[in-house]
Amino acid sequence: MSTVTTKDGVEIFYKDWGPKTAQPIMFHHGWPLCSDDWDAQMLFFLEKGYRVVAHDRRGHGRSTQVGDGHDMDHYAADAAAVVEHLDLRNAVHIGHSTGGGEATHYVARHGQPRGRVAKLVIIGAVPPIMVKTDANPVGLPIEVFDDLRRQLAANRSQFYHDLPAGPFYSFNRPGAKVSEPVINNWWRQGMIGGAKAHYDGIKAFSETDFTEDLKIITVPTFVMHGDDDQIVPIADSALLSAKLLQNATLKVYEKFPHGMCTTHADIINPDILAFIKG
Repeated sequence: MSTVTTKDGVEIFYKDWGPKTAQPIMFHHGWPLCSDDWDAQMLFFLEKGYRVVAHDRRGHGRSTQVGDGHDMDHYAADAAAVVEHLDLRNAVHIGHSTGGGEATHYVARHGQPRGRVAKLVIIGAVPPIMVKTDANPVGLPIEVFDDLRRQLAANRSQFYHDLPAGPFYSFNRPGAKVSEPVINNWWRQGMIGGAKAHYDGIKAFSETDFTEDLKIITVPTFVMHGDDDQIVPIADSALLSAKLLQNATLKVYEKFPHGMCTTHADIINPDILAFIKG
């Protein structure tokens, strides 16, 4: 397996496919999944001639199940370690959900200052901030995230079945075409990661405030979100992020779920390609 070791000794697993001379696209996965969640995108862009890179976040997938460092600063630094190791330049960074937060934090704090980033794409992403605060009165109450922690601690395997079987892909909607293989693949990805990383990650994705990151990003950014996202409500995420970013393109997908990269890859992939080429 290909890994890079971070400054604090964590082995980060990564995939690196395609011509080393091609423009790189780096993918940042959502919680509590791994780089496998990008299969449909990596194969698509590989066929289009790009170099595609994706890593497993610390404690997730095949990366070290370390007990600490499960916060956005470490997530972004770990992504930077992969970028520096592979010497990725003129890269497009694509992040989904929690990975959208990670990609945003990486671009703002590492990639853009070092001149390594061409464009950013955030899909169903958690910025600016999910939790309800005095400064973010339309956010979700902390009790929502406390309940996620409770379910994870009580029966992680059951929780990792119920989430994709229900709201993640909007399979709980009337008339939805439910895919058991998609549910099983979500469960598989979740269960190979570490419970501690996933538990701590809930705080990272829900309570991190990305407002200042968004304000200082100048690279062209594509903000993609489904209006039936039951995990990251669009009104408190994409609609606000697009206003904070200096160079944003917002596209709202009618009735698309949080997991639209899987359920609607046939639409999402060409849209990303058009943005990259534009």
